Amino acid sequence: MSASLTLSLTLADWLALLSHFMQLSLLAIGGAITTAPDMHRYLVIEQHWMSDSQFTSSIALAQAAPGPNVLFVALLGWNVGLNAGGGLGAGVQAWACALLGVVVTMLGIMLPSTTLTFVATRWGHQNRERRWVRAFKQGMAPIVIALLLATGWILAAGHGSSLNNWPVWLLTGLSALLVWRTRLHLLWLLAAGGLVGWFGWV
Repeated sequence: MSASLTLSLTLADWLALLSHFMQLSLLAIGGAITTAPDMHRYLVIEQHWMSDSQFTSSIALAQAAPGPNVLFVALLGWNVGLNAGGGLGAGVQAWACALLGVVVTMLGIMLPSTTLTFVATRWGHQNRERRWVRAFKQGMAPIVIALLLATGWILAAGHGSSLNNWPVWLLTGLSALLVWRTRLHLLWLLAAGGLVGWFGWV
């Protein structure tokens, strides 16, 4: 990860972070990763609580690691807290702030959507034969796809990949095609992308 920023967060800032992630939780149709563009806007562009490279590195690291997709939110909270605590060199205070950041962001992103999912799933199962319930489920597919494309664009732009960098976009297109049309495990593609980047081919 990149070097941390130095910032000071008040109780109101922590509550604003919790509130923002609770709102995003209710918009996370298709998973928390679909809200990454707004997380980027809020944390990096609007609040300046973390750097662009910290943001993209948090997502890349969480996606490469085994475990749930939502782990990137914990890393975002960790980096915000670490920056608020003065960076890794600040000792116990930095670690405590980083853990607070993890708790705040994970509680914010998980609690509302989990509660809503539990209630809505029970209700939807009881009313699954209604036409408008089926139409709603089918209408969500293009929204999820658009949000995932927006997330991919943010991540690519964060690493300085302009439209003129055709090898990166070609690799992206090939990877998407392989995921869509084959049963090749995603970890093989991540490993191949890491090697291509390591050799400096993209």
